[in-house]
Amino acid sequence: MARFAAIDIGSNAMRLRIVDVDLPVEANDNRWLPQLREVLALRAPVRLGREVFLTGSLTSQAISSATEALRGFREAMDSAKVDHYRAVATSAVREANNGSLFVERARREAGVEVEIIEGVEEARLVQLAVRRKLDIDEQRALLLDIGGGSIELTLLDHGELRASQSLPVGTVRLLEAFIDGDGTMTPRHARLIGEYVERMLGKHLQDSAWANPDVLIATGGNIDTLANLCPFPFAGEEAVDLAATRRLVGQLSSMSVSERASTFALRPDRADTIVPAAYILLHVASHFDRSHVVAPGVGLKEGVLGELAERYFAMSNLGGEEEGIRKACIRVGRRYQFDETHGITVARLATQIFDDLADLHQLGARARVLLRASALLHDVGDFVRYEAHHKHSCYIIEHSEIMGITPTERNVVANVARYHRKSFPDPAHSNFRDLNRDDRATVRSLAAILRLADALDREHLSKVVAVSAQVTGGCLRLGVEGDADRELEEWTVARKAGLFRAVFDLDVEVVDAPIARPVSASLPPPPRPIRSSRSPLEG
Repeated sequence: MARFAAIDIGSNAMRLRIVDVDLPVEANDNRWLPQLREVLALRAPVRLGREVFLTGSLTSQAISSATEALRGFREAMDSAKVDHYRAVATSAVREANNGSLFVERARREAGVEVEIIEGVEEARLVQLAVRRKLDIDEQRALLLDIGGGSIELTLLDHGELRASQSLPVGTVRLLEAFIDGDGTMTPRHARLIGEYVERMLGKHLQDSAWANPDVLIATGGNIDTLANLCPFPFAGEEAVDLAATRRLVGQLSSMSVSERASTFALRPDRADTIVPAAYILLHVASHFDRSHVVAPGVGLKEGVLGELAERYFAMSNLGGEEEGIRKACIRVGRRYQFDETHGITVARLATQIFDDLADLHQLGARARVLLRASALLHDVGDFVRYEAHHKHSCYIIEHSEIMGITPTERNVVANVARYHRKSFPDPAHSNFRDLNRDDRATVRSLAAILRLADALDREHLSKVVAVSAQVTGGCLRLGVEGDADRELEEWTVARKAGLFRAVFDLDVEVVDAPIARPVSASLPPPPRPIRSSRSPLEG
């Protein structure tokens, strides 16, 4: 047994949940699932989004209140002897221009390491929690997570992620922008909120990518409350009756916040946000003509706890996680019309070299994932223009959401792509200087490997189909298999080996050596080569 904690620092409140995790049991589909048993749940009504969504900054009072709440959470975790925890902050801290100050104070004054996560990571964790609770792997499921500062839309098609979108349409955001006084909703308030929600959501929901879900699933504290107030009988699962919700909203809108709280036994910070939450829910549901939405009663905290437990018991489907990241990179690449064949080929060659040189670079499995992401996307900057495309690739990757990769890791990926050609990593470059010391070392090593792999597909014709790497007598020998006509590739390897030589103090040479091992199962074989439009002498 192990004990885990999740801290959710939201826009409307802060929550701690501590659970015991028993030895895993096997689910019907042969997946191993952790069994979570509640130990403690705490909630602190600190509304960080109150000022952020209007001014862009956390107030000093909000930071102090949040830090004090975290100090209490830290004491509770220490008293419960928690083995591992993860504390995540969402849209309010993410959007605040002084969010880093809060993170620093949380570390210094409360002893809690806070991670500011992006909307795409929030969506990933929520969908993990939903998939552990509901059997939806044979359905096309649209997930709607309604938070204080944002909503996350995720489409799962038979277990495969098809689309994910984070939008600034949270309940506290709507409350602060459109509703004042005692919280009573006038027809004008309702019209303003409706127009805003339609403007923010309409074009996304009309996209064919979201069409025809088999089931609509909603999460968030307000959804759980609506499921209690407007229950819908649905195959043994909690659900929200949308017709009843429309009637309830009409009743709630005419009440003040205090009247709602006393009439329906709601906390004050639930009584004011439940109306905008219902508006969002009804608006989304109206696009799909639904009578109800499923409310599984799980969310971000449960996603965090489940992942902590799976990793602790080594149950995590690492191959599935890596495949999800690969697919996320492919989606980004296709958005910018990249040469997919070349990206897949270079990623395969780079990971083969990485695996063979494990004793040399001594980087872990996560670095391999980042190398593959960098290799897939290293030329994505061609979308802007070929000249200095490595710099454009860096910018595009830095500003793209890649599900499964943290913002810090994304900066590593961007830098590795940045240095796949031309100049070496240099602290004079702000993109490289802003990384911490360990990440800079990782970038140097991975970029050195990526340059060799990229050189082996210089003409974008997949002439080299496999490679092995062996260090012998102060030299790295790359044994290649494929087309015998590869003079340009060998010449390019020699030309681009400088960074590898500088990092590892090894010369590099290419030799003929048929590869006995199969092509790595982590990437599919490359599709039929597409002839590059570049000149053979371009890098």
